Amino acid sequence: MVNSSKLIAVCIIASLIGLPTLSFAKARGGGGFSSGARGGSSSMGMGSRGSRTYQDNGAKPIEQSTTAKPSTAPPPTNAANSPMAQPAPATSPSWLQRNPLLAGIAGGLAGTWLGHMLFGATESSAKTTDAETGATSGNSFELILLLMLVGAGAFYYFKKVRQNPAPVFTGLSRGTATRGSLLDISANNSTDRPATDTAYTVTAEDKAAFQQLLTDIQSAWSAQDVAALRQSLTPEMLSYFSTALAEDNSRGVRNHVEGVELLKGDVREAWTEGETDYATVDLRWNARDYTVSTTIPRGEPGYLIEGSEETPNESYEVWTFMRMRDGRWLLSAIQQ
Repeated sequence: MVNSSKLIAVCIIASLIGLPTLSFAKARGGGGFSSGARGGSSSMGMGSRGSRTYQDNGAKPIEQSTTAKPSTAPPPTNAANSPMAQPAPATSPSWLQRNPLLAGIAGGLAGTWLGHMLFGATESSAKTTDAETGATSGNSFELILLLMLVGAGAFYYFKKVRQNPAPVFTGLSRGTATRGSLLDISANNSTDRPATDTAYTVTAEDKAAFQQLLTDIQSAWSAQDVAALRQSLTPEMLSYFSTALAEDNSRGVRNHVEGVELLKGDVREAWTEGETDYATVDLRWNARDYTVSTTIPRGEPGYLIEGSEETPNESYEVWTFMRMRDGRWLLSAIQQ
């Protein structure tokens, strides 16, 4: 039982140590960027194809790219359009709230009038001798109060009719904005519009450029000439090639792809996005594809690691080329 536990632990540790190496070997197809005898059929796609980077074109999908993958999650609910999220409309303030001064004056006058009516009546009943004088004074005071109330009412009516109501912005949002206004997202935000492309017709000059790029890239790769690779690759693809070359140097190996002969090249799709042209091409070629050790002299055991220096083998890959309008074609993606 103890021996079995030790054996299981050793297997787990060995698998964890070997995992990074196996993953990178799968990503690179066992070496370089040409399939050949190194099992390139298991390599993953890399690079960018514009808006079609993750579209199914019949080849193995691209798994390593600087192009962001489209989101598959459902779009978030617009909270502004939700009935539960709409704020309650603001109620119009009352006359007492909007005119506290006039309300205080009217209240004071009303209180004075009521007090006079109550206490004035009591005094008049107690003092019968002054009845005529009190009645005359009370009538005059009531007339003054009536005139003041009429004036206050006229002032309030004048203010209410002539005053322009203040606009209420409560609840106004992008979701409730009218079509064409500055708050309307659909009229002002163009980032949500889907990218469109048009068909591109590949010419004979384009095909000749693709064939030349196949030869130039393989030659620069074999010579480990990063400067030459820069003339034929997009910056993204150059980073992948440079990383692979650095790792080969660290491992003490070097891959050669020599005597490249194009057997067949078929355009799979070609399109234009804005000022950029794209072309995805099926390439089939023969080449001597082999890997040697940089630490073991030629002719000694272990020098030839993989492939053959004399016998060519056939390789097949799907390459995507891109160029700015009237510019040079560059390799932008590789699929198996």
